[in-house]
Amino acid sequence: MREGIDPAAPPSGTGCKECLESGGWWVHLRRCAQCGHIGCCNSSPSQHATGHFHETGHPVVRSFEPGETWFFDYVSGEGFSGPDLAPPMSRPPEQPVPAPTDRLPADWMNRIR
Repeated sequence: MREGIDPAAPPSGTGCKECLESGGWWVHLRRCAQCGHIGCCNSSPSQHATGHFHETGHPVVRSFEPGETWFFDYVSGEGFSGPDLAPPMSRPPEQPVPAPTDRLPADWMNRIR
């Protein structure tokens, strides 16, 4: 098994943990393959998935978007295919992008990276 992946670690929820706690919003979601932390992608204003890597050193994320199965290693900067992780494999398909819709500013498109 590749370092930084624990297939048994369940996801921390269905949305970005820090955005939900702070009243923020996200574009796409990423799942830490080591501990299951769900964070927002680098297109999102707060980039919590990358922040989680810098805070914890957990090197691998997997997309938490429906139909996406790719992994990314922050240390090598490379994407790769990996093992199945504990369910659920993605946010709920009915959950909109970006989300949560009730927190989106009117100019949200101008705020994504």
